[in-house]
Amino acid sequence: MESIEDYILRITKLANRNKELNEQLHGLVSRYEIIQRQNEKYLNLLSEHSYEELEEKLKSPKQKLKKFKMASVLFANFHGFDELSKRMNAQRLIDTLDELYREFDKIAKKHHIIRIKTIGDSFLFAAGILEENRTNPVDIVMAALEMQHVAKKMIVNGDKEAFWKVSIGIHTGPVFGKHTGKKGISYTISGESANVATRIGRATKAGDINISVMTYELVKEFFEFESVGEIPVKYNGSVEMHKVLGVLPGLRSDKDPLEINRTFRVKYGLIQFLDIEEELLDIMEKRLPPTLYYHNIKHTIDVITEVELIGWAEGLRDEDILLLKLAALFHDSGHTISYKDHEEHGAQIARDILTNYGYSENQIETVCRLIMATKFPPSPKDKLEEVICDSDLDYLGRSDFIPVSNLLYKELKENNMIGSIDEWNMLQLNFIRKHQYFTETARNLREVNKKQQIERIKKLLKESIDKEF
Repeated sequence: MESIEDYILRITKLANRNKELNEQLHGLVSRYEIIQRQNEKYLNLLSEHSYEELEEKLKSPKQKLKKFKMASVLFANFHGFDELSKRMNAQRLIDTLDELYREFDKIAKKHHIIRIKTIGDSFLFAAGILEENRTNPVDIVMAALEMQHVAKKMIVNGDKEAFWKVSIGIHTGPVFGKHTGKKGISYTISGESANVATRIGRATKAGDINISVMTYELVKEFFEFESVGEIPVKYNGSVEMHKVLGVLPGLRSDKDPLEINRTFRVKYGLIQFLDIEEELLDIMEKRLPPTLYYHNIKHTIDVITEVELIGWAEGLRDEDILLLKLAALFHDSGHTISYKDHEEHGAQIARDILTNYGYSENQIETVCRLIMATKFPPSPKDKLEEVICDSDLDYLGRSDFIPVSNLLYKELKENNMIGSIDEWNMLQLNFIRKHQYFTETARNLREVNKKQQIERIKKLLKESIDKEF
């Protein structure tokens, strides 16, 4: 049994962790506010300087523009054309350049980035257009590092270094995109974000990657940087730039600086979770039956919140927290298919969607196992299963137990799975008396309230009996 000293020490650690999380939350809110202000500024500039042109395009049924709230634009400028005429092996150099272009396209495809256009010795790429997502700033910076790496390896005929040097500029912000319907270049984009990326790229030293402060705020937890000052941008005053040095040491392989490790993937996954959550909740909102008064989106969000709270308190790793949040997100999604065996359906939905997001088979199996652990009655086999089971039945020890319980009764009643309210209250009373939370955190948080629920249900049953007599 845990001593009082150990208990106090653990609570102190939890309090310190809570303080740390609050500080991180404050920092994220501050970053969001900065980014939001930047977005508003760029949208205002866009409307001031190109509104009429955009409006004309929008009038044309053949040229429909779509607004992307957050896309990342990469401008790559090649240096070396002015020296081409002095080289005896000019044709070989051009062939090498063509090969480099193909490598750039492969890298772009790998990171779900599209090439927007080619202008002489310059390229324009964009992320967050093929797939609107929150990870596109990280994707495009990672692609830029790989592009520079490939460019520096393209050595011709015994040269000591690559003949071609590339300067890359990146900026994140809103853009307007239009599908061309053509092969090769399938999208065109317009807006101030593309102009800012181009301006940064042209101001960047050959061989370097510079990004705007907007992109920097979104990726600084993944990469190393060096501040390089500000540059003037038309209609925008000045823009602060940061030079990308590489992936942070703790997030990459010791042998290969471009090989990201598990820690990187988990940090990336925690951002990506928001995109998966948005996708699935949208599906659930459209497809859940209207008679699900309890097993609805609110319950799903409650369980996601609770697995994170209990998981941190129980000292779980970041990856465990991520997998628990995914399992919580999908655990009732199977109701979109059937009330019966909804856990099995939810596990299959999770498998289908997470495969598309690049999760490993082991990670997907863990998520599916955790979903199945929520099957009633709970019988968890390990710590992760204990956390999700406690989170799923968290309402038993909450102050809103009675109204939540009534919603569950209403749902069961309309699905012909329960009789009278008295039968339901008796069933609840028997269950709560036998039920015990599995994690120490849930026991400390909810057991006291759960005892109060027993008394509340007893009182309701007594009142019902008194009414009959």
